[in-house]
Amino acid sequence: MSLSARAAQSDAEALVSSPTRMAAPAVLVRPVDGQEWDAVVGGFDGVCQEQLYAFATIRWPGVTVEPRLFERNGRVIGGSLVMVQRLPLGLSQIAIIKWGPILADTKAQDGALLYQGMIEALVAEYADQRGMMLSILPHASTQENHGEYCELRARGFKRGATLRFPDRYLVNLRLSDEAQRKSFGQTWRRQLNKSEKSDLLFEPAGAQNIDAFKTLYAAMSDRKQFPDYSAFDTLDALMALDQPLRPELFFVRQSGDLVAGALIFKAGDRAVYLYGATNDRALPLRAGYFLHWHIIRWLRDHSRASWYDLGGTDGFHGLHQFKKGMVGDAGLIRPVPPVANFASRPLAYALGAGAFAAREAYNELRRHIEAVRPSRARPDQTPLPLPEEFR
Repeated sequence: MSLSARAAQSDAEALVSSPTRMAAPAVLVRPVDGQEWDAVVGGFDGVCQEQLYAFATIRWPGVTVEPRLFERNGRVIGGSLVMVQRLPLGLSQIAIIKWGPILADTKAQDGALLYQGMIEALVAEYADQRGMMLSILPHASTQENHGEYCELRARGFKRGATLRFPDRYLVNLRLSDEAQRKSFGQTWRRQLNKSEKSDLLFEPAGAQNIDAFKTLYAAMSDRKQFPDYSAFDTLDALMALDQPLRPELFFVRQSGDLVAGALIFKAGDRAVYLYGATNDRALPLRAGYFLHWHIIRWLRDHSRASWYDLGGTDGFHGLHQFKKGMVGDAGLIRPVPPVANFASRPLAYALGAGAFAAREAYNELRRHIEAVRPSRARPDQTPLPLPEEFR
């Protein structure tokens, strides 16, 4: 990202964090069907897999998925995939947005005000008109301050649930090979150097090889015994999408044998590591280092992404060390903010907050059950306190 673009974003974020908020611009809301939604947002800077209709309808089968595009002065400026969850007994409904709403142009000078306009439109429809609690989980910000979360709190949203391990690890993709290698942590760079002496071959594999990746992933899951809460069952739907939304599959081989693979969501300004898999031979070969090094270079040269989002750690210190070394000096480690909740009617808020509290209690019970299973890997990372800006 250029210095001028960074300055523009900083100026825009200052608008939403200022005590005197500027009036949100009026935006036109246009409901669309799932096919049109996925086709349009494929060109958005802010697009991510959680905001895809093809993903959400499989990942969350019990919700009603409602795509909304936002327009201003005759052009589409953003959108939001809203998941409407009905509470038991039909007492109320919650409108849930994960990693949204998304901007078509994340570098727009008026991006913060456009985001504010989208929030106002969502509040008007879901909270005011339809009487729901509106629940929004923004992305981890690539800026020093989290402008989106600040805007939500300034608008009257209340802090909801937080992730136990909220940090996300972001690699800067706009560096030369030399600068990127220099950025890596010393241990990470040393392991990469060793991997390059192991006669490994990196290749973009193509969607036709997805079954080979599934086999590798299943064998790794059985071996490592990590609890898997991922959306792996959405994989076929994602691989059936047209470009640029279809994830990219990469393999690493040694002597023709597959030893490691990864699936990467590459559309938009933030490429995302979706799934990775290795076999028993990969560790001594340092194949994971070799794989990610070449993915970084491929994304830089074949996508428009500025950042490579490695995801989180789920509480495993080894993953933290690996990802921190890859992020290096030029990348970022940023926390996902808490969920932000809003309702115009007190009863809607009480019912929605109660439903979320019950879900958190269930998830905590599930974590305790997983922890006592002798075959399961146990998280060993200490949770960090919530950053001051999110309290």
